Amino acid sequence: MKVQLQQLINQALTTLKTQGLIPNDAVLPAVQVERARDASHGDFASNIALMLAKPLKSRPRDIAIQVLNALPKVEWIQKVEIAGAGFINFFLTSDAYLNVVKTILNAKEQYGRSQLGAGQSVMVEFVSANPTGPLHVGHGRGAAYGAALSELLSVAGYQVTREYYVNDAGRQMDILGTSVWLRYLEECGESFTFPSNGYKGDYIRDIARDLYRDHQTAFQRSASAVFVDIPADEPQGGDKELHIDALVERAKKLLGADDYRTVFKRGLEVILDDIRDDLAEFGVTYNNWFSEYSLVENETVKRGLEKLVANGFTYEKEGALWFRSSDFGDEKDRVLVRDNGQATYFASDVAYHFNKVERGFQQIINIWGADHHGYIPRVKAAMSALGLNPECLTVLLVQFATLYRGTERVQMSTRSGEFVTLRELRDEVGKDAARFFYIQRKSEQHLDFDLELAKSHSNENPVYYIQYAHARICSVLRQLAEKNLTWSVAEADLSRLETEHEQALLTSLSRYPEMIESAARNYEPHQITYYLRELAQAFHAYYNTSIFIVEDDTALRNARLSLVKAVQQVLQNGLAIIGVSAPEVM
Repeated sequence: MKVQLQQLINQALTTLKTQGLIPNDAVLPAVQVERARDASHGDFASNIALMLAKPLKSRPRDIAIQVLNALPKVEWIQKVEIAGAGFINFFLTSDAYLNVVKTILNAKEQYGRSQLGAGQSVMVEFVSANPTGPLHVGHGRGAAYGAALSELLSVAGYQVTREYYVNDAGRQMDILGTSVWLRYLEECGESFTFPSNGYKGDYIRDIARDLYRDHQTAFQRSASAVFVDIPADEPQGGDKELHIDALVERAKKLLGADDYRTVFKRGLEVILDDIRDDLAEFGVTYNNWFSEYSLVENETVKRGLEKLVANGFTYEKEGALWFRSSDFGDEKDRVLVRDNGQATYFASDVAYHFNKVERGFQQIINIWGADHHGYIPRVKAAMSALGLNPECLTVLLVQFATLYRGTERVQMSTRSGEFVTLRELRDEVGKDAARFFYIQRKSEQHLDFDLELAKSHSNENPVYYIQYAHARICSVLRQLAEKNLTWSVAEADLSRLETEHEQALLTSLSRYPEMIESAARNYEPHQITYYLRELAQAFHAYYNTSIFIVEDDTALRNARLSLVKAVQQVLQNGLAIIGVSAPEVM
């Protein structure tokens, strides 16, 4: 309906050009049509007259009158009025929305798909949690949001690539590998105090136990050899960071490159496999798992650094290589290579974004935790310094999700191992509730995850309420079959859909494609959750006041069943985007 009105206005503008009322060389703005917020202002409104006032040097109301007079006449527009400074308000006839039923039933799962992003390639990188432990409930929100956004953009016509950036290089991974080795030494019978800054979860013990099973004492070194001359840990009055870094270097020295890599890879692969499985069970899959280590192997990091140096955006100080990010508005310059010759995480990130552009993506979307807000300017600065367009990068921030058990907040820490995993949350509330609750608010808003509400079978639980609407429709169709009755949209007299509830449903169904485009433009899959709840509410009200299987009026029965079947299809389409099932029985 919205598109059709835009087309009618464009036809009117063409007519005005033909009549000489608009110069042929005039640059006209894109026609905007929005649903009226107030029913007294009609069904739709356009501000085209106000947008044309400046280029045409005319009063908006005068332009609005010309547009109105040039509009083609169509039977589904009841009247057109000019309001305020020059808004054009459209009032539609009561049966204007009837065709939406046939449109939905013919299009099925294609209903709502658009060409908004046709021909545009976009990469969505999300979760990308360090493979240092299982995913926790905080990671779950980024996973749900990233997956829903990726599917939403696909529905809107974009060519979407979903990518997980595997941080399989750098200090944290070395700490993980060293933590696994130290637990392995305990399995070998060595005794020592485990470092306060090591990874302590039970999963580290499990990996170490399996490592010992497969290799026995091949990697055993005496505790005295490991800890001799190592700086004191924090509990002994030392520095925990110096302590763990020294242990990492000692592990590499005592094991040698090959054995250290074997231990390192065991920890990485076990945890990464667990993350893959966990996300797959959550309904989240990727086109590509991209290795940070590959950026070093194929010298992308080296090429990126060389280009920054060649472009004059680096300098050396105190033995380290620095990037002049302050030249691009960052609060301070950033280290690319430390004085020990080791590249920083930032250097890898520079190379990774260099690589994304080299792979031909026109739009790059990074979904990061809100605590990475300050990281955005420096990454965009690096892209500018490399001669890339920083505007092709969009960073969407996901606020923390806080889990409550009753009134008690659950604390989480990856190092200590005291956290609620995503798998535990899913086992408790189910995939559907978890996926829905994670995205029902804007990603940048803080989320308190109400565990008890997510598990409840009540109208207050939004995902249950929506799924119940779908199940009710399935029940109606089963009852139809039990009575040996059929329905056919071809034989339906849709003009019989004239009650208040039926008109409300027709209007709501017609809004679905507009909502999809709006959600895609703004990267807001939460709009889908709002829409589905409103549609479910309209259906439940209809269900409670109407008889669908009208046995003595075939035309009315066909009309009503066609309408509820259209509602069922749209519920399925919307739920599929956000990764929630549409059950037939509840």
